[in-house]
Amino acid sequence: QVQLVESGGGLVQAGGSLRLSCAASGRGFSSYGMGWFRQAPEKEREFVGAINWSGGSTYYANSVKGRFTLSRDNAKNTVYLQMNSLKPEDTAVYFCAARQTYRDRNYSVKDEYAYWGQGTQVTVSS
Repeated sequence: QVQLVESGGGLVQAGGSLRLSCAASGRGFSSYGMGWFRQAPEKEREFVGAINWSGGSTYYANSVKGRFTLSRDNAKNTVYLQMNSLKPEDTAVYFCAARQTYRDRNYSVKDEYAYWGQGTQVTVSS
């Protein structure tokens, strides 16, 4: 089992950058695929990006491709989401999630992830 804590959210102007971190506690972090999702008010939680267990593969939603970058440091049990060129429509609560798999399939499916953090607010002003 793994516990996840996100940090790094905040208020930023459009065009700015933020880096979110997701720190994991518990055993076996390096065997977990990690995902980031976000949820804006009155909207469904949506996929943002995913990184596989080794960090060798990353996947992004079309809306963030080219602006957001995922990385992970398995020695530190941490996943990072670097967000550049932020837009007001990126405003949401951002959640990290973990699934215990070495496979890359279904990385954008919420139900594939058994463990979730509490979320961190990102607000982008215009």
